[in-house]
Amino acid sequence: MDNLLNNKKHGKALPAHAAMFLACAIWGLMSPLAKDAMRNGIDGVSLVSFRVFGGMVLFWLTSWIAVLKNNHGEKTSESAPRENKPSRHDTILLCAASIFGLVLNQCCFTIGLSFTSPSNASIITTSMPVFAMILSFLILKEPVTVKKVGGVVVGCAGALLLILSSAAANSVLVGNIRGDLMCLGAQLSYALYLTLFNRIIKKYSAVTVNKWMFLTATLLMCPFTFRHVASLPWHTIALSTWLEVIYVVVFGTYTGYILVVWAQRILRPTVVSVYNYVQPVVAVAVGFAMGLSTFTTMQGIAVILVFCGVSLVTKSKSKRDIENDKKIS
Repeated sequence: MDNLLNNKKHGKALPAHAAMFLACAIWGLMSPLAKDAMRNGIDGVSLVSFRVFGGMVLFWLTSWIAVLKNNHGEKTSESAPRENKPSRHDTILLCAASIFGLVLNQCCFTIGLSFTSPSNASIITTSMPVFAMILSFLILKEPVTVKKVGGVVVGCAGALLLILSSAAANSVLVGNIRGDLMCLGAQLSYALYLTLFNRIIKKYSAVTVNKWMFLTATLLMCPFTFRHVASLPWHTIALSTWLEVIYVVVFGTYTGYILVVWAQRILRPTVVSVYNYVQPVVAVAVGFAMGLSTFTTMQGIAVILVFCGVSLVTKSKSKRDIENDKKIS
């Protein structure tokens, strides 16, 4: 019986590992493709608008399909289980969550990417657990260990080195200090989203959370971005550029997140965190191949510092882990 259970668990783990790797590879490829699209007629504000509106359409379509399947007695996926509509209070919380999780996060990252290199942008995205740890300590009173503090110091040193190397290089192929800071701000915004709205995120499925968040973000951004998007030189933008935009919306904004949510239900958080390092590896390799970025020795040192810092933070015990250890003892 034990062998049978282990085989079932192993059978689920392998697809989960594949899903996590694929999601991070998708996000790694997204940075150079988005950068290339923004060099060929699609500005940062317009790309953010496409991502938010496209994400809203895709998540609402997924929700409606799940409802139809439920009505016909069919089994839906784990990421979209049957559940009631969020209460008015929870809907308000989801609307507030969209400001940090989508509007600020995607605006800062996408517009920041338009200034800096895909390599720097993807490397900076791995620093999010460091911000999450700091905010968890300040807001949720999570315990601080020597390992966590060391991780924050090392990770921050790496991010600072990356930004300073961008300022010294004065080349968009290496990085841009304004773009690096905006990408860093995107990680801070997302860490705030995870810290402040952790309860509501776990209360509902990924599809339910995202359909309301993307709808709110679309309504908030549309009045400010509609004229900007309408003024795009639509007829002069190449088909290849539109295909890059479609990739960013369908895969980078929707498919990648669905894969991660499914994988997180099976894999341990520490295992999931390891796959974060796939994203910058893919982005650096593809960005270099496309001539969108270069890779310097200083960037290499910064990458090692950021990776080590994030590794120390993610491997440290959380408040729940410490409480569970006390119960066991």
